[in-house]
Amino acid sequence: MLIYTQQRSSRLSYVVDFISREILLERADITTDPNVFHLYEGAKINYSPVRYSEQEFFLPPVNLLFEDDIKPQEVVCFNWNTSKAFFSIPEGDLPFDILAAIFYLVSRYEEYLPHGKDAYGRFSYLSSLAYREGFLDEPLVNIWLQQWQEILKVKYPQVLFRRKSFTFMPTYDIDMMYAYLSKGMLRSIGGLLKSVVKFDWPSTVRRFKVLRGKEKDPYDAYEWLDALHLYCRSKPVFFFLVAQEQQGYDRNISTEVKEFQTLINYYAATYKVGLHPSWQSSVAENDKILAEEKEWIEAVADITISKSRQHYIKFSLPETFERLYRCGIRQEFSMGYGSINGFRASVASSYYWFNLRENAATDLMLYPFCFMDANSFYEQKLSPQQAYTELMKYYAAVKKVRGCFITIWHNTILGTDPQYKGWREVYEIFMKEDAYWDSD
Repeated sequence: MLIYTQQRSSRLSYVVDFISREILLERADITTDPNVFHLYEGAKINYSPVRYSEQEFFLPPVNLLFEDDIKPQEVVCFNWNTSKAFFSIPEGDLPFDILAAIFYLVSRYEEYLPHGKDAYGRFSYLSSLAYREGFLDEPLVNIWLQQWQEILKVKYPQVLFRRKSFTFMPTYDIDMMYAYLSKGMLRSIGGLLKSVVKFDWPSTVRRFKVLRGKEKDPYDAYEWLDALHLYCRSKPVFFFLVAQEQQGYDRNISTEVKEFQTLINYYAATYKVGLHPSWQSSVAENDKILAEEKEWIEAVADITISKSRQHYIKFSLPETFERLYRCGIRQEFSMGYGSINGFRASVASSYYWFNLRENAATDLMLYPFCFMDANSFYEQKLSPQQAYTELMKYYAAVKKVRGCFITIWHNTILGTDPQYKGWREVYEIFMKEDAYWDSD
């Protein structure tokens, strides 16, 4: 495929690379020479204001991909086929500039502009175009590309397009390894007194049984997860919170606990592991805390750590990703919301991050998630059955566009704590059904 444009830009090159990885067998080329474009005999996209011939696919551009600054954009949504679209171009062979619209969504352009924040200081989903226009629960970018590919097939039947396969990647955040064990004397006494003051006798009894070795810790879901992954032949990724100081939102057990180190080392040897940068690192003024946490987990896991996901999904663009990149992270799993399920970047495919501040593409790969158990439980207040329905809705949406379905679960919710009754069972049903469907 050849794309003609009157001028090159880093943004256009980035989007062409993205589209090539999604729907083309080979990377599309870009030319600014009209003669080369005219003589080309394959599929060709005219991304300029003037139509040359009926043999081309005419896509007149809006200005976004040829700008190098960040400023408010006029975004007016309308209906196209069964979905929303924006950046209207009525005279084109598509009714909108699909290249600019994709860039706007996957670059998270709106997060670089002034926006509302939630109680944790994060970009609020209420400020997002996807929420306001009602497509937060759709992988809109993948849907657009799928529909555009069908249109291009009619015009250029000789072209072979890529057919991607659906994939599923279960991931886990280990924010707190144990509920009662390995907390140290002071934290154990404090937790016990808290239960007594609240007259929470079941919790008090459970704590005593666990500490005396009579009962398994309610957050210890590790053997159960291992068996589930073995049965389902799945390849999970585990992210560990390894804050060196236990304070605020960082409440995992001490990194000095031998069992904690052993668990990290075991999963590093068995599956894939990443860093779950602490809240402290996300609000620090420099890279020092993040670098120390990464160095510690690398020493324990005995591998180089290149994956990360922010604790509480606490990140700001571009500062957080720039910091992660400086510390050696090349695969980032935070692209989603920490307060509602859905597609933050409107995409269900991994893709490289474009740093708008530098107006340049990077080799930091982003892996968007669309479902997190904590969102369903704490924020959306769903029952296990309702959460299962929501989980299956997102599973079906991603499978339909042959994307990558990434979920986040926590050992706390998948354990045996009574407040999470029914959640483990729901997850097991889902995992086994996914394994069954994939074998069809």
